Amino acid sequence: MAKKKLRVGIVFGGRSGEHEVSLRSARSILSAIDRKKYDVVELGITKEGRWLQSGEAQQLLGESAAAPVAETGLSIAAAAAEPALDTGLDVVFPVLHGTFGEDGTIQGLFELADIAYVGSGVLGSSAGMDKDAMKRMFFAAGLPLTPHVTLLRSQWKVDPKKCVRLMEKSLQYPVFVKPANLGSSVGISKVKSRKDLAAAMDLAASFDRKIVIEQGVGGPGVKPRELEVAVLGNDEPEASIVGEIVPAKEFYDYEAKYELNGKDESISILPAKLTAAESKKIRAMAIEAFRACDCSGLARVDFLMSPGKKGKPAAIVLNEINTMPGFTSISMYPKLWAASGVTYKKLIDKLIALALERHAEKQQTHFSR
Repeated sequence: MAKKKLRVGIVFGGRSGEHEVSLRSARSILSAIDRKKYDVVELGITKEGRWLQSGEAQQLLGESAAAPVAETGLSIAAAAAEPALDTGLDVVFPVLHGTFGEDGTIQGLFELADIAYVGSGVLGSSAGMDKDAMKRMFFAAGLPLTPHVTLLRSQWKVDPKKCVRLMEKSLQYPVFVKPANLGSSVGISKVKSRKDLAAAMDLAASFDRKIVIEQGVGGPGVKPRELEVAVLGNDEPEASIVGEIVPAKEFYDYEAKYELNGKDESISILPAKLTAAESKKIRAMAIEAFRACDCSGLARVDFLMSPGKKGKPAAIVLNEINTMPGFTSISMYPKLWAASGVTYKKLIDKLIALALERHAEKQQTHFSR
């Protein structure tokens, strides 16, 4: 008797500014996923937040709707409202980046629907999305960070001069000004002096109510190395090799990540040229960061490394964690695992298995007396 195939819902698109990045990730997964193992249900979300299925979802991807696809019996939203209902799905893979996708909101919907899903839960997703909350968790875990200040949009609008004084009292230029809740380096500016600070603050404030200002690692004139580690697992996570990104621009912003090509594109070095001790330290820190934010499934952890001074070792600081990193075949997360011996197709299998494992473990929890 043939083994029943798992029915997997691939959710993509969404309302965030990373809608197009999500579509790219979904196309890669849909072309690589093993159709002999899984019945795949395509679930698209438009920029306006409307859910699409089957042919409409394929059209969102810019693909033909001619190929047959599995249908769900009921929507996830209906199952969230009435958990006894059956969605027809065994597991959901939310290939959603940014707001409303990896910030805990859609994870809460899956929890209400009592359905297994790939990636971190509500806490891990929201903490990984909010750079201010993330840094507080990293600090509590004793992980090294660059000095930073968090300000509210309302503070900036009411008294920008006071905000500048507070920032300059704690930090030295250059600084990076970031919206606390956004991904793919959207809304981030490098500020080298006070004259450029207001424009950077206004830009970040247009994307979020919280603004994080970070001191540049290494100080003026220093361009730190940008290192990344992919983490995979639940309670016993594993770290990939360490990779390095050499940005085509001054730092690894949205354009450098997704829009440049040819001789102008950023370069990835796998593995990064590090000593054995440095690599071991960074991989261990990646796992500590993953645990500090209570993540599960997958995450990419990013570091900054400045050259050592006067015979001292290089300074390594934790930059951030990304709980649903880009997932195209050339994105750093799958590339790091491929370089560590896990193929793209096998990585999809592992993530689905981890989602089912986490959901099964959760069934041991009692939610009432």
